[in-house]
Amino acid sequence: MAGGKEIRTKIKSVQNTKKITKAMEMVAASKMRKAQDKMRHARPYAEKVRRLAAHLSHAHIDDYQHPFLTVRETRKAIGMVLVSTDKGLCGAMNTNILRMAVNTMRDWQAQGAKDVAVTAIGNKGYSFMQRMGASVVSHLTHVGDAPHLDKLIGPVKVMIDKYLAGEVDAVYIAYTRFVNTMRQEPVIEQLLPLSGERMGTPTHSWDYFYEPDPQSVIDELLLRYVEALVYQAVAENIASEQSSRMVAMKAASDNAGTVIKELQLVYNKTRQAAITKEISEIVSGAAAV
Repeated sequence: MAGGKEIRTKIKSVQNTKKITKAMEMVAASKMRKAQDKMRHARPYAEKVRRLAAHLSHAHIDDYQHPFLTVRETRKAIGMVLVSTDKGLCGAMNTNILRMAVNTMRDWQAQGAKDVAVTAIGNKGYSFMQRMGASVVSHLTHVGDAPHLDKLIGPVKVMIDKYLAGEVDAVYIAYTRFVNTMRQEPVIEQLLPLSGERMGTPTHSWDYFYEPDPQSVIDELLLRYVEALVYQAVAENIASEQSSRMVAMKAASDNAGTVIKELQLVYNKTRQAAITKEISEIVSGAAAV
């Protein structure tokens, strides 16, 4: 059994760790509320753009069909926008989305996809895909607690350009969707071509006046719609990250408290055994005299 000094050192070490995890829990709780506000504020804009894009996609304009709406018969190459976190200590969040992404990529390859291109947003996903040997065509790290669309456009545009050039036949986005504080679920959704399920079918048709011309307006609007989908996914992922980190740090603090109680019990037993032994020696000496 360890001596009393060693046990006291362990208790002090665990207490210091508990202080750190408790502080991180409080910081994550504060950031989580801010991240949730940003996520909720982005939803009305995304919904409005989605409705407008749905109306324009169902409008027949001189038989013009935007490439984002054209479904290709074969899928020899597929692109994936992988959204992860820059930092760890957020439970199994990154592990779950990376495992789902790898399994999905293997399914695509089994179905005949010869190449899978990856755009990684977040350091964890970028590092993992590099170690895995995946084809990373663009990446973005150090996203921060507040996503900025001007930073996201560059890496995502690389994947969009590959889709427009015909180098990939479909683009998916993988991220962790925020459900509530205790629940976040990894999802992989189709980004391009834009699916009818996601855009929805208008209940009635609208007649629009286009300036300067219909093709320019639709091209710009659908591009902004795709960017809004990516921004919303990143905002959801950040809210999920802070929630997962808060829960993980709370669990770590609780575990540290349990370890401290167990060490204190061991310390008390060790101290009592030492006292009992010392009394026994004194009594034995006195009896011998």
